[in-house]
Amino acid sequence: MVIERKGAGGRFDRLPALAADLVRLKPDLIVAFAPPAVRAAKEATSEIPIVMIFVADPVGMGIVPSLARPGGNLTGVATLAGGDFNGKTLGILRELLPQAKRVAVFINPSNETHQLLMAKQAPPAAATLGLQLDFIEVRKAEDVPGAIAAAKAGGAEALYIGGDPIFNSPTSRVSELAAQAGLPPIYVAGAREGGGLISYGPDYPALARRGAHYVDRILKGAKPADLPIEQPTKFLLIINLKTAKSLGIEVPPSLLARADEVIE
Repeated sequence: MVIERKGAGGRFDRLPALAADLVRLKPDLIVAFAPPAVRAAKEATSEIPIVMIFVADPVGMGIVPSLARPGGNLTGVATLAGGDFNGKTLGILRELLPQAKRVAVFINPSNETHQLLMAKQAPPAAATLGLQLDFIEVRKAEDVPGAIAAAKAGGAEALYIGGDPIFNSPTSRVSELAAQAGLPPIYVAGAREGGGLISYGPDYPALARRGAHYVDRILKGAKPADLPIEQPTKFLLIINLKTAKSLGIEVPPSLLARADEVIE
């Protein structure tokens, strides 16, 4: 098996050309990670099978008409299931910080998942928990220090950080800078080793393995249109007690008991 890799290095504008390059190689199958790459691959070919991985809501984003019947040449794995994900995540934050009233939300405006799930769905969930959300846009790692300063100046008592390479990269130093500012960072997955206080989200390695399952089936003759898109069945709650201690936060025993992993 020969695998040809193409990476955009965070430059989404390069994806259409990279997808066209792959199509010219006439591969048996294309694997695309995250919405921008999936869209580029879909626009580049309607014939070569495409397996998508790490797309939160492919129906809501207009990538496929249905999870059960994706149609065409594209199928794969979604990263979110139905239900109030933001409500569950913010509920964890509320349980951890029962007196908190104001939360800064870091989003990357070029991230479709942030626009669809964070900006639109998080405010109603927060309102039911008595939380005020302040959305702060972060377009590149260099914006992080200013974003944290803005959150602190705005009276935020915690950070709610959407899953994105900008925030999950060690070079952005989000958790380190947040701790220095005394702001507990709550992540939508990611930041497992980066010092985040709480991480809650789908089991991404497991979803990647399910993506490999799709690749295997298609290479053995299955058609993408006949393979329903799977949603995650397991979400991981990770608590970093070392970070909690540095911030002077006492994690409730009930929350610790539900954790899939506790970092000490």
